[in-house]
Amino acid sequence: MSSHPNGAPSPGRPGGLGGPPVRGSAAPKVRAKNSKATVRRIWSYLSRQRAGLLMVYIFTVLNAVLALVGPYLLGKAIDSAIIPRDYGLLIRFCIMLGGIYLLGSAVSWVQAYVMTSVSQRTVYELRRDLFAKYQELPVGFFDTHASGELMSRATNDIDNVSNSLNQSVTQLLNSLIMLSGSLVIMLLLNVPLTLIALITVPLVVLASRRITGLSRRYFKNQQRHLGELNGFIEEAVSGQKVIKQYRREQSEVARFRTISDELNNASIKAQIVSGLVGPVMNMLSNLNFALIAGIGGWMAYKGMVTVGIIVSILNYAKQFSRPVSELANQYNLIQSAIAGAERVFEVMDMPSEYSGEQPQPLDRIRGEVIFRQVVFGYQPDAPILNGVSFTAQPGEMIALVGPTGAGKTTIVNLLTRFYEVDGGEVLVDGKDIRALNKNELRRQLGMVLQDAHVFSGTIRENIRFGRLDATDREVEEAATLANVSGFIARLPQGYDTLLGTDGTTLSHGQRQLLTIARAILADPAILILDEATSSVDTRTEMHIQQAMRTLMKGRTSFVIAHRLSTIRDADRILVIQGGHIAEQGSHAELLALEGIYHELYNSQFKQAIQAG
Repeated sequence: MSSHPNGAPSPGRPGGLGGPPVRGSAAPKVRAKNSKATVRRIWSYLSRQRAGLLMVYIFTVLNAVLALVGPYLLGKAIDSAIIPRDYGLLIRFCIMLGGIYLLGSAVSWVQAYVMTSVSQRTVYELRRDLFAKYQELPVGFFDTHASGELMSRATNDIDNVSNSLNQSVTQLLNSLIMLSGSLVIMLLLNVPLTLIALITVPLVVLASRRITGLSRRYFKNQQRHLGELNGFIEEAVSGQKVIKQYRREQSEVARFRTISDELNNASIKAQIVSGLVGPVMNMLSNLNFALIAGIGGWMAYKGMVTVGIIVSILNYAKQFSRPVSELANQYNLIQSAIAGAERVFEVMDMPSEYSGEQPQPLDRIRGEVIFRQVVFGYQPDAPILNGVSFTAQPGEMIALVGPTGAGKTTIVNLLTRFYEVDGGEVLVDGKDIRALNKNELRRQLGMVLQDAHVFSGTIRENIRFGRLDATDREVEEAATLANVSGFIARLPQGYDTLLGTDGTTLSHGQRQLLTIARAILADPAILILDEATSSVDTRTEMHIQQAMRTLMKGRTSFVIAHRLSTIRDADRILVIQGGHIAEQGSHAELLALEGIYHELYNSQFKQAIQAG
């Protein structure tokens, strides 16, 4: 099993080199943006759809105008046709009203269709940028964040943004037009009744601000618990074999209930508080209706206003209070979206591991590697390596051995620049690797890990992952060199056989051979083998070792191994202990020293005899 350099078991990131913590803290701290800044950033994505937004604006204005014309015509129909009993004029008014309402429905549908297209394209770009950001973040970030929680940011949080964009943008614009339009027409119809209709507006604003301010906090808490639950579920599903092996089903169910209860409580609070908006607004709207109807009826009795004007103002007052209520409801939805967007932008604001790098090409390297007084620790006060120095000549096979947590994996983590040295320097062909472009450096590094990670897709696609421009013939040649072509030929679809998630349809040895074929195809100058044969049977180990010898031929190789029998042919063996190189030499030289390596080798030899 791969382990943390500090001796703790790795959390098991597929295909990762151990899983050390981010230095200094559990995770990089990035302060969440405030609401205004987050809304501006969402708008920066939305504004890219200018043509669609223009269409949405036109249809929203048209829809609002049609909605404003209806109540005015209704009042005119009462005063001009119903009270005078002019049925011919009444029919014409009915036809006009019917046409307006039908046209309004059609315009509303087109508006919704266009806005859906705009919002989905916007969310597509946001999700694309978030995924691209994930590819730029350093390995340490993923070592300290549950993959399920990161998935939640790319799915649930962005879905909240999508839902808000679908509904809120047009609703906000429509509400603003309806508010201003209704107020103007009401003032033109009758000023006293309009002032009465405005009495409840301060109450509506005050209630909505209090409720929505409280709901925002609850929605953000809800999203945080949802991310935790997704992270737990992802770990539980991927670790089912371990859970069943240790009979921990009930304890996992209990943990799920605990986390789920926290989410449930947070969700209930968020929904209850946000749910108060509707009833409170309806109560105030009904109060407003009663005031206008009562006072308007008295004014009509005194001859101060017509019945038609009262009916029109009642409808406009309803249209006036409805946008206020809808704005409050939309505010709740927007707060949920802002809470999700903040979590997304927190990740997008984290520094990329490629920041400040120049895209300079790197010629084919010879493979000389020098560690010169290297000091490094995942935590500032807990160094793992203390002044490590050694030189690997081009084409040499260097084996790294030592107890768990000694720093073997840390050495290759520094060579690949998954982490940067705290002191000293690492040189490749005489150049400090900190001056080299990471992508160019890693392009010439090949890795075969203990946890052989296979992607969903065909066998051919998994091998071609090592070099995407490789031809089918080159893929098959790499498979032959890796001793993997034999079992591929026995599969029903051969190289086109589809593999499930993590390649669970293959044995561990078969997955390991596929990763070796992938590395052969990549043709690296420097090769890293991390416990590549530790989890397979003896016969499979022989096939893997043969493939590894083919892969290592002519390349500088670093081999991390607990089975010392697998590295007897190494040009040099480095014994790592306590963060420094305690011994180094060939297999024979180290045995002759009768030191740490001699003790490790003999203990394994005795265990093999006892097992036999």
